[in-house]
Parts: sequence; structure tokens; C-alpha cells
Amino acid sequence: MICFSGLLGLLLVLNAEARVGDSSQLEFCNETEQCLLFDLICKNSVYEVRHYDSVKWVTTNYTTFSMEFMMVPAFWKLYKYITGENEASQNIPMTAPVLMGIPEKSILRMDVFTMSFLLPAEYQMDPPKPTNDDVYIQETPAMNVYVIDYDSYMNTLSDSKYSKKLSKALDSAKVQYRKGSHFAAGYDSPKPKKKRHCEVWYVVEGDPVCDPVLQPFA
Repeated sequence: MICFSGLLGLLLVLNAEARVGDSSQLEFCNETEQCLLFDLICKNSVYEVRHYDSVKWVTTNYTTFSMEFMMVPAFWKLYKYITGENEASQNIPMTAPVLMGIPEKSILRMDVFTMSFLLPAEYQMDPPKPTNDDVYIQETPAMNVYVIDYDSYMNTLSDSKYSKKLSKALDSAKVQYRKGSHFAAGYDSPKPKKKRHCEVWYVVEGDPVCDPVLQPFA
């Protein structure tokens, strides 16, 4: 029974680490050792459909008018968490992407934005508790997402441009997806870089739908 329990524990750890892994598995994730991994379902010339397993993040909320007002203060709250502002006083490696929850609203209306750092594989099972009340551990469920990427800096203009491009393509294909908000994913540090990689995600509702011209991946 003890052996079985140990094996079960090992399997749980392996499962938790399965989708947070070596950044070399993604050609666009090259600034951190670990990245969020996914299964590619299908793609076309505009977007692709991915499956992500359930993973844990450290997250903070910020109520404001646009992402520009929240990016720096939210980032530093999360950065302090991974550099020791947690109950274990542990330094936790940075990962990618940095994920933001973006409400789709009028620029004149304030709303709640979120920013999240992905927890490395070794902290997925039992992450240290934040000591800042504004920071919390969040687990996203397994989900399928429609994704579009771009290679410029992430800001309100670029995020709005590509979220509209993606939503227009999805509406034209008559697919079901979660409206009213989307995720913005960034894989690069702010330092100058010749080619960047940012993404917009919409969460699939129901089964992912691929246009007939798309070629599903086995």
C-alpha cells in the first residue's frame, strides 16, 4: 500500500509537470527555461486552436482604464512574489508567458484586468502562499483556445487590433467562443528585441470548431 501511494504521488507530480516544461519545445519561447506547453489541434492562415491542460499561476488584479496603467504595478507585485515575497521566502524562476486577462469595454470605463505569472513545474503541486494580500494563486482549468499571434510590443492598440482580427475571423466561421474578455500572452521581456512574440486568446465554448479547409493535427 505504501509503494502504491508513493507511485500514485509520483504520477501526480509527473502529471502536474507535464504541460509546463522545457522552453526548447516552443520556437517562440526562448527567454525562460520553462514555458507553458500545449497541444495544437488545428490552424489556418489567421489563427490556430490549442489545448492547454490545467495549470497554476500567481495572479493579481488591477482596476483601471487600460493595460498601460496596470502593466508596471501588476508586474512588480508578481515579481516580488517570485523573488521571495512568499511564505517560504523562496526565489522562483521566471517562466513564460506572462498572461493578462483583458476585459472588452469602452476605453472610458474602468474594469478589472488581471496579470499572471506561470508557476514552474516544480511549484505546480504546492506553490508557496503569497504574503501580499493583493496576490493569489489561481488554477486555470483545462481549456481550448483560439489563438492569433503578432510580433510587435503589446499595448492597447496592438491588442485591440489583433483581438478584433481574431474575433472577426471566428464570427465569420460561426464558431462559439467566450465573448466579453480575452487573454493577452507575452513571451518576451521589455528589452529591445528584433522580433517579439505576443498572442491573443479567446476561450473555446464547447468543442473546438475547425473550418473544413483546416488540416487537423493527429
